Amino acid sequence: MTLFATLWADVRGTWKQMVLHGLIFALLFQVFMMIALIVRFQTLPNYVTGYDWIGNVIWIIKSTPSWSDIPPIIWEEWLLEIGKMNYDYGTGISEWSLNVVPSRLFVLFILGAMVSLCLTLTKRDACSAGTSNKLRATTGLGAVLVAMTNATMSWVVCCATPSWVVGLAMLGLGVSTSLALETMGPILTFGGFGLLVALILYLAWRKSRTDLEPIPEPSHA
Repeated sequence: MTLFATLWADVRGTWKQMVLHGLIFALLFQVFMMIALIVRFQTLPNYVTGYDWIGNVIWIIKSTPSWSDIPPIIWEEWLLEIGKMNYDYGTGISEWSLNVVPSRLFVLFILGAMVSLCLTLTKRDACSAGTSNKLRATTGLGAVLVAMTNATMSWVVCCATPSWVVGLAMLGLGVSTSLALETMGPILTFGGFGLLVALILYLAWRKSRTDLEPIPEPSHA
């Protein structure tokens, strides 16, 4: 079997598992971010705001004069906001929040599906324990790069809009340094996906080579 025929056969055989794992990964990552915010700031959220995402998307399409501006605007639209509001200042100011963004959920869903495929291929790959651990580590590195740069947390000290660098600032990195790294987000995201794609193709290639190896005939005494 050729490389792409082998890959297609594996995708067809595990697509339900990939979809399930993609959905679970996207959901659990939102839970993980919320727990990280609660632990970091030692307080529970006190407000939840929902947004009419579909209505907003329709309005953006109708009201935006330039078609090239529509995708990036829709990309940043929120679905849900959960956070801590400080009412010591008039009507209140959001100190920190988790923003559920459909575009990021889609990215995380694709990531979860790809990680599922990588782990399935790695499990089926007949390689040594050391090689198998390296393949899993490569999968983990790619997943961390993509997930980290698609975090949607906001912190009033760092920036008013959700950004992946908020996580870096929460871990102790200087705010100015964190914000300076923000432009590297797309590069790291594509790098993580590139790593996973390369790993999937490599594992499919190894499997196609194995399938092509002739089965030795039994010797007769």
